Amino acid sequence: MMSNRIEHDCIGSLSVPAEAYWGIHTERAISNFPVSGIPVSHHPELIHAFAIVKRACALANRDLGGISKEQWGLIDTACVEVASGAFDDQFPTDVLQGGAGTSTNMNANEVIANRALELGGKAKGDYTLIHPNDHVNKSQSTNDTYPAAARLAIIDALDTFITSARGLSSSLRSLAQRTMYDVTIGRTQLQDAVPMTFGQEFMAFANVLESDISAIEDQRKPLSTMNLGGTAIGTGICSDARFRSYAATHLGKLTGLPITVAVDPIAATSDVADFVMTSSLLKRNATHLGKMANDLRLLSSGPRAGFAEINIPARQAGSSIMPGKVNPVIPECINQSVFMVMGMDTTVSFAAEAGQLQLNAFEPVMVHAILESISILSKAMDTLRANCIEGIEINAKSSHDQAQRCASLATSLIGHIGYEQAVEVAKTAMAENITVRESAEREGSIRPEILDDILNPLELARVQNKR
Repeated sequence: MMSNRIEHDCIGSLSVPAEAYWGIHTERAISNFPVSGIPVSHHPELIHAFAIVKRACALANRDLGGISKEQWGLIDTACVEVASGAFDDQFPTDVLQGGAGTSTNMNANEVIANRALELGGKAKGDYTLIHPNDHVNKSQSTNDTYPAAARLAIIDALDTFITSARGLSSSLRSLAQRTMYDVTIGRTQLQDAVPMTFGQEFMAFANVLESDISAIEDQRKPLSTMNLGGTAIGTGICSDARFRSYAATHLGKLTGLPITVAVDPIAATSDVADFVMTSSLLKRNATHLGKMANDLRLLSSGPRAGFAEINIPARQAGSSIMPGKVNPVIPECINQSVFMVMGMDTTVSFAAEAGQLQLNAFEPVMVHAILESISILSKAMDTLRANCIEGIEINAKSSHDQAQRCASLATSLIGHIGYEQAVEVAKTAMAENITVRESAEREGSIRPEILDDILNPLELARVQNKR
């Protein structure tokens, strides 16, 4: 049978598995929050960030004489190990937890304390030398350490997001360059508009992604503003007045980030605007990916009774009853990923609005939603790139022929024969199912050799034909 140890808190005593690095606070949280079934360890970047925050705080406490060099050395080594991922399985608390993240903070305090005790030759739960609250959490509160760790975790996760977005953008640019002189017809309100090229269409996707990347990169700076030392509500109670600057300096050195201290620590304790903005930027990217997936599904629809302008890679059989049917499963997967992210952004917005007085108690669900959104979007972009974009082929000839037959080409005649006469040319082309060139030549106001230049689709698309 598994052996146990007894630990105590303000409520009473509780049995904790003897081999567990967590303690009584985490043990209570396991029982209190059996909700989503998703443990904090689902977000390892949050655990690792917590360890880095605790390490910076231990360094500050050492500098200020708040803990001994022996205590600092053991805590520091334990933090390094936790930050490396060695103890991820010791964070079993549900991501949906009450207490504004206290369960996660105490989980980190207990794991670090018990590992430090083990390194010092002491038994887990013997908190005389190193105590989770008195030493690991010294000069801190959940209300300043949880958001600090969350900010670091989000910055770390965004690096993966940016890598995935750049990979997708690069693939789109390659596809655009390969198809820059292949003519198609642009559409507005799903109706024929004016000529463009496939390359222009795909390059637009790439440029939109680049704008998302730029906006996300700009978010690193506000996310690097910390409130360590603000403790419970920002007043810094139970903390040396110098602790804020010391902890921020050490955190900057440990992370390489431009860590700054919040100008107004009381406002910073309750303000979650940076989380709201980050989530909003993720939703922005999701809307772009959703639009892209919608366009890819339309352009590849068919293959006989749809647009059929592009062919996307066949990834699996599309029907259990219709032989040979192949569905656009990758864009469909992207659409569903987008729906999830939009829902999580709504969660962040509601949670941010629900904050009261000097603290927002709902940071755990915000952080979970943001980190989950980042993960979904990063994987979605990788999937779209590898399983769809890199295998797209265009139907250049049929698209070129279709563009030539569009009555909207009459737009290019306005400068030569006026709007009203151009309308008549377009109406004739539509009514008699002939090309605009044939209709304009019949109208007779423009010489045939000039029509060739006026109605050149590449010229109309403002793409110089280098072929």
